[in-house]
Amino acid sequence: MGAKTGLLGYADGAVPDALRQVATGEPDRERTHALMRRLYPGWEVTPAADGTLEDTYPANGTAFAGSWPGLDLVCDKGVMLDFPSQLPARLVEASRGRRLVLHAMHSAVDWLAFAVWEDGVLVRSLSVSPEDGITEDIGEPLPFERPYWAGDRPADVVPWPDEDGEEEAYSLPFHPLQLGEDALRALFGFTVEGCPAPADVDPRAVPLRGFALRDPAGPTPEERAAEIRRLVESMPPPRFYGLQPDGSLAEVAPPFAGGGVQAVSGE
Repeated sequence: MGAKTGLLGYADGAVPDALRQVATGEPDRERTHALMRRLYPGWEVTPAADGTLEDTYPANGTAFAGSWPGLDLVCDKGVMLDFPSQLPARLVEASRGRRLVLHAMHSAVDWLAFAVWEDGVLVRSLSVSPEDGITEDIGEPLPFERPYWAGDRPADVVPWPDEDGEEEAYSLPFHPLQLGEDALRALFGFTVEGCPAPADVDPRAVPLRGFALRDPAGPTPEERAAEIRRLVESMPPPRFYGLQPDGSLAEVAPPFAGGGVQAVSGE
């Protein structure tokens, strides 16, 4: 799966219902710009190239948003929080009298988080990944979650070797990204992967306005790039695994090391 989202929705009722009503309708540019200035007070908020609701994982320093009567949407990686309950107060306070929904997932680490506020009160929050387990679980599970907790949606994942070469079973009873797609459909009315349902909104058909964002209190683009370089340089060499004839996974030599892919562990 290649699904990544950082998404907020504000609505007078259910976000999917509101989205179906405005789908394909252009969001008002000035209304949307005013929304972004309200959600990011003190930030530099500059119009940028527009996008669509398919752009659920914008580049750093970029956001996509749309404001219609009864519905506001924002795509911003900054809302991808391990603990959704810690969403900045300014973003929660903007939902007074409305429903606020957060959806965030990242396929590289099988991580999912989502949360729902009603009139500024958190009623459900979940954050889960195979690396960290359940990091946040607040409120009662929503209907779309129940088959997963009941064991009816087991994770179909090939066991992965640990550092000793032993196969390690998937650490969760379900796959977060599979739950994430069901959560996205239930909470927003569309999905980013898999077969769309007849009632799903086509995210490619929902136009959004683009914005460049800069937090004056945050790092500059140059400082952020330097930090990324430092992290990359501190990473250990990558390890490669290949599927063996018996169906197991074993560590293999890098494909670019010459001589083809050779098993290097336990052989």
